[in-house]
Amino acid sequence: MAGAETLAAAIREIRDRVRARHPQPGDGPGISVPDLMPLVHARDAAEGKVAAIGTVNPRAGGIVNSLIQAAKHLIARALDWHVREQVEFNRNVVACVNAAIEALNETNRSLVELAALRRDAEELKDIRSRWAEWHAHWESRLAATEINLLRNISELQAAYQHRLTLAEGAFRDQVKLQHADFTAALEQTRLAMLDAQSQATAGFWKEVEKARLEYERLIHTELSHLRQRLASLSPQPAAEAASPAVDWMWFAERFRGSEESVRERQRFYVPRFAGCRRVLDLGCGRGEFLTLMREAGIEATGVDSSPAAVAMCRAKGLAAEQADLFAYLNTIAEASLGGVFCAHVVEHLPPALLPEFVRLAASRLDRGGLLVIETPNPECLAIFATHFYLDPTHTRPVPHQLLAFYMREFGLGLIEVEKLAPAVESMPSLAALPGEFQQAFFGALDYAIFGRKVS
Repeated sequence: MAGAETLAAAIREIRDRVRARHPQPGDGPGISVPDLMPLVHARDAAEGKVAAIGTVNPRAGGIVNSLIQAAKHLIARALDWHVREQVEFNRNVVACVNAAIEALNETNRSLVELAALRRDAEELKDIRSRWAEWHAHWESRLAATEINLLRNISELQAAYQHRLTLAEGAFRDQVKLQHADFTAALEQTRLAMLDAQSQATAGFWKEVEKARLEYERLIHTELSHLRQRLASLSPQPAAEAASPAVDWMWFAERFRGSEESVRERQRFYVPRFAGCRRVLDLGCGRGEFLTLMREAGIEATGVDSSPAAVAMCRAKGLAAEQADLFAYLNTIAEASLGGVFCAHVVEHLPPALLPEFVRLAASRLDRGGLLVIETPNPECLAIFATHFYLDPTHTRPVPHQLLAFYMREFGLGLIEVEKLAPAVESMPSLAALPGEFQQAFFGALDYAIFGRKVS
């Protein structure tokens, strides 16, 4: 199969070459070339005749035929000079015919090529016409596409500009928020630093104050010891010698509590005295209430009969006077005070002097002035077992009904009583008692009574 295909391909190639060399009718597209085959056949016949001049026809074998053939050859040679020119002429004529055939072949080839060129030209013309039509259509499409492209670009640019504007606005808002957050954080940091600094400063001064008070307490203790030694060395009556001097400041520290604890217990009084123009602390002791008034920005003065207590208050920068309470109240003008505070004093007074004490304190108050008295609560039986008789200077407890009566007698109204220091906090065993019984007989160790000047 492979050899047959190769032979067929070779035959087609030879045929194509022959057709290219000798075009046939119908080879040229759109043009008819003359058929040269009859002329070729005639030329071939003439060439055959020219080739046969001077030859004799073959004959069968035999002597006669051989003699006849020899005679014919002899005659042909004898006539050779006579027909030589005719033979040359015939050959030239055949050569002329060959040249004419070749020229006609060239003409046919030229016609075929011309036809091919014509076809190519027509195709080119058709292509040009189609190109013009396509080019016009392409130009219109290009223009439309360009317009659409420009429109899309414009829309995209507008959308981009809009988004850019929104993004810029959002970015500016974000920057503002971040700036605000940063400023707030910075301000918080600054405030925190200031607060930490103030706390550190307050803590420092608090430590300094504690150290100062500790030194003063030590000094006071040493002075008390010195006074006791001096008292023991100096001659005294027998009755006084039986009662040695006692450091009452140390007594207050031991049985009433530290200054810090007392100050915290008394802090709830501060809002009651808000707005008072002048407050008097009767029996100011170590100055816990005076310190609270100073912190609240309220003018306050303390009075105490103990020179050690007054010295301690003055060492703290507090206003304090050493005097008898009754004598000091008599030196003050009436209606000159905005408030009077008295904590754990009335239980030290003789019962006969208690009405006079309330009268004097009420008379020194301006209209609307506040009198506050804090004292042990006799309704709580626990104070008699533990607290009240620890202080040998206590005379007797004062019921709040009696103090309320004296206050009303001397022009005070709006009487309020508030129970303080639940006994169960210092004596947990009281929690085992029934609730109502506990509240009735073992409720609060102290009470505070409030009254305002109404007349």
